[in-house]
Amino acid sequence: MFSSALRTATRTRAFKPQHAATNQRRNLSIHEYLSMKLLNQYGVPTPKSLPAFSAKEAKEVAQNFGADRLVIKAQVLAGGRGKGHFDGPNGLKGGVQMVDSPEQAEKFAEQMIGHKLITKQTGAGGRVCNAVMLAERRQPTHEYYVAILNDRGIGGPALVASRQGGMNIEDVARDDPSAIITTPIPFEEGLSKELALSVAQKLGFKADTQEKAADIFIKLYTVFKEKDSTMIEINPLAEVEGGDVLCMDAKFGFDDNADFRQKDIFELRDLTQEAASEVEAAKYGLNFIKLDGSIGCLVNGAGLAMATMDVLNLNGGSPANFLDVGGGATAEAVKKAFELLLADGSVKSIFVNIFGGIMRCDVIAEGIILAAKELELQIPLIVRLQGTKEHEAKELIRNSKMKIFAYDNLDEAAAAAVKAAQ
Repeated sequence: MFSSALRTATRTRAFKPQHAATNQRRNLSIHEYLSMKLLNQYGVPTPKSLPAFSAKEAKEVAQNFGADRLVIKAQVLAGGRGKGHFDGPNGLKGGVQMVDSPEQAEKFAEQMIGHKLITKQTGAGGRVCNAVMLAERRQPTHEYYVAILNDRGIGGPALVASRQGGMNIEDVARDDPSAIITTPIPFEEGLSKELALSVAQKLGFKADTQEKAADIFIKLYTVFKEKDSTMIEINPLAEVEGGDVLCMDAKFGFDDNADFRQKDIFELRDLTQEAASEVEAAKYGLNFIKLDGSIGCLVNGAGLAMATMDVLNLNGGSPANFLDVGGGATAEAVKKAFELLLADGSVKSIFVNIFGGIMRCDVIAEGIILAAKELELQIPLIVRLQGTKEHEAKELIRNSKMKIFAYDNLDEAAAAAVKAAQ
């Protein structure tokens, strides 16, 4: 459950023209300094924190912060920042550093801002750091994990918590499932004070901090509901010296379907943290995810797309992407899909697998022919079209007199795409 439910989504869709099809969407994620600001607006306690967008500004923030012992964090939408490293032969090791002076803040910011941070989640290319966050350094006496999320198993929101915070929750769930406490939350009524206190007690909060922890749980659910969130992850939630309970780190996911009523949240989207090809694809209603293989895939429907990728793997091939054109794509959108596939120099063949239900095969065929002509396609193109307007689509392909190889059998088509890519 946790490997998927707790994964922080870092990308979302761009503006979609009127003709674009409704497509599957990821959930918007925002930077940590923005998450902290949102929590504070709801009265959720966090360490004091301020962003900086240049090395000079980082020094000024540190000079006027009001505390000497600070933490500086690279603002990149990826997990594992502390264990990551910046690009270049002499890149800084670690996207989270301790700061003891304004000069040190300036130095670290200079090594972070404008450089790419590479973590286990970013892949080898990394993601550019355009800002840092400076936060007061508070010493935890114990760290907990807390999340509010939509739980498919219970069909509604849940409070997921563990006494083992400050570490990868997937590892905790795998190694010690009993360490995870899952508490269903009535959607309309929300989290009651009684229920929140019982969770704090189960987690082992000290007697004088249980009320504080319970209040945080309740407020987190308020944010979750009012802001159409899909997940709020606090790791760690910490008891700190002095008796406070603070959210030391925060990750948010927001439902893309609610962008029309959460405009203030969606204005916080950072496109620099997303793959340019995926942003461009979304403008045409295409759901595109770059992968590492050599066979470009163009499919309609997420289920068929996954099945297509599986069949390619079974035949010894490797997909270069996930690309779902949806049920209402136009010829223009199909052409854009080909442009995205051909922009990847590792693509050696293209496999189009369309089942015409809502999506008409002849529209796809028109787009294929248009793209092949205008883009002067040089790599093998294998096509499997079945369903609505299938006959018309095949006639269009035959009359085009282009080197487009049509198949009816999925396994045969996949085998041909794999062979063509070798």
